[in-house]
Amino acid sequence: MSRILVVEDKANLRQMICATLQGAGYETADAADGKAALLELEQRRFLMVITDLRLPKADGMEVLRRAREADPDLPVIVMTGYGSVELAVEAMKQGATDFLTKPVDMDHLLLLIGRVVEQRRLQFENLVLKEIFSEQMGFPRIIGADTGLRDVLEKTRKVSPTGATVLISGESGTGKELIARAIHHLSGRQERPFVAINCAAIPATLLESELFGHEKGSFTGAVARKQGKFELADGGSLFLDEVGEIPAELQPKLLRVLQEKSFERVGGTEPINTDVRIIAATNRELGERIRAGAFRQDLYFRLNVFPLHMPPLRARRGDIPLLAEAFVRRFSREVCQRPGMVLTPEAVDALRAHDWPGNIRELENCIERAVILAGSTEITPELLGLGPSALAAGRPGRAAALRELVDLDGTLAEAAGRAAALAEMIRISQALEESGGVRSRAAEALGVSQKTLLAKIREHGLDDDAGAEAESG
Repeated sequence: MSRILVVEDKANLRQMICATLQGAGYETADAADGKAALLELEQRRFLMVITDLRLPKADGMEVLRRAREADPDLPVIVMTGYGSVELAVEAMKQGATDFLTKPVDMDHLLLLIGRVVEQRRLQFENLVLKEIFSEQMGFPRIIGADTGLRDVLEKTRKVSPTGATVLISGESGTGKELIARAIHHLSGRQERPFVAINCAAIPATLLESELFGHEKGSFTGAVARKQGKFELADGGSLFLDEVGEIPAELQPKLLRVLQEKSFERVGGTEPINTDVRIIAATNRELGERIRAGAFRQDLYFRLNVFPLHMPPLRARRGDIPLLAEAFVRRFSREVCQRPGMVLTPEAVDALRAHDWPGNIRELENCIERAVILAGSTEITPELLGLGPSALAAGRPGRAAALRELVDLDGTLAEAAGRAAALAEMIRISQALEESGGVRSRAAEALGVSQKTLLAKIREHGLDDDAGAEAESG
């Protein structure tokens, strides 16, 4: 991306700067007033901004402020007359990269731009080196400059060494497991195991055994003693993903472990002491579960010692290009062995405009698909699959698309039968969408057992939905 925004109300100077930059190989966009500049910053990404400080409709200080809000690392060079150097100094205090006095020396301007480009190149290389180092050390990569995310990361840094129990809330796909892994890595337990379990993906009848283990012969199929997650995580951290889906009958045992640091295996009588830090996550509002009688309030208080909330991707639009570019680098290297692939500016604009109901996981899948489909080193908007057809983009929107598939030919009874089957399929798809693919929650919403729901899923050929249990992390 080599596009530079030039903001200057005097047409001759604006055109001269743009022509100079274009002659040096840069793309340009220009604005004649502050309001037009703010609109450009909302709609596109830039390598840097060059702006006059005295502008009609919105001054250069407002352009500077909004540019820094859009991207804290975006370089801004301000221009001012000789009599307003004090204003330029104030702009530098507010985050401007440098300033020029008028009349503008074009050679000096190109020199400044060259310095900024080199600085950004070094920053990018350092970021890549950090990512490679993080991969080698097993530390999760958390990418983003959004203020909400930075607040989460700052709280993560503070709570990690304490050993406190942490409850991470947020929609599916927002990166809750990454935060959990970061907490473990930054704690004194980093040399011990980090064990994760998705409580929603395991049938209620098996979850107790998975968590606490079982003794040989304790139930049909228990042919040997098995250690549970609490034993495996001893001395380390246990991540309870989708903790709100733990069955009511199992919650007292979990509460006891949190209180007394001991438990018994299924079918066992011998207490087993455990030293485990609990990090839990949920994409549901546990307060509603408590009011519905589905979750114990005392267990909630034990888990919610230190709450963290992951913001959805639609609230972090400034981070979408950063994440997308990181995914492009990764998938072009790992999937297609074609390093050097890039997103076109139009593709970046399309990504920023999308609401991402599946959050970072949806963005990751979108980029991987686009990298695979790309016939060149450029990823264009057409490859992203973010058009009006929600069905083509994945499970969200499937229920709406199915409404067009009903066959009304034949007798009334035949048509009614097909319509009823279709209505059932639509409702099941809708429930799966609303539950994020968690079958237990979908079954609860539909008023049927999980066994009945699974049978209906297979009957209607929705196995791809059923298999996509929400990996809320």
